[in-house]
Amino acid sequence: MESFHLSYNGHISIEVLVHEVVKGQFSPILTRPLVQATVADLELPPALSTSPHASISSALLSAYERDYTHLTVVAEENRALLGYLSIPRLREMLKQRIVTEDASVERAMMKFRRKGSKYTVITTETELEELEAFFNGGPDGKSPQDFAVVTDDGRKFVLGVVTRSDLEEFVKRRPG
Repeated sequence: MESFHLSYNGHISIEVLVHEVVKGQFSPILTRPLVQATVADLELPPALSTSPHASISSALLSAYERDYTHLTVVAEENRALLGYLSIPRLREMLKQRIVTEDASVERAMMKFRRKGSKYTVITTETELEELEAFFNGGPDGKSPQDFAVVTDDGRKFVLGVVTRSDLEEFVKRRPG
């Protein structure tokens, strides 16, 4: 009987796999081995951060130069993570004239809610199975996420941004 390695310890039979697919609890990314792979294995480029006071045009230029889809927004005085700027969302806001290119990033950024919010800490040591679970359910387990901010263990420094596409590309490249 053929078996497939999933994110939990061990193997499952094809019957169990089919059952998981039918129940909607199976993720196609995990059909390849990801055992012991971590976010560090994705070899992400460093995060690109911007200030809430920077112009939207300068943030867009920086994102386009590096082909980034998300920029982190950090406080100028202490580099604290304030939120993020989604470039696809920003393009839509510009198209609808909700913001202009000379407006500040603060007008278009998504702010992180600090109080009463549960955050999943994603570091370079986070296992890829956990990262995929985050993408599928988010910090509350209910809402899918498109990206994650990668920080140090103490959440003091933004090290990178990882997207679902980064994970999918890694799986395609990884021998399995």
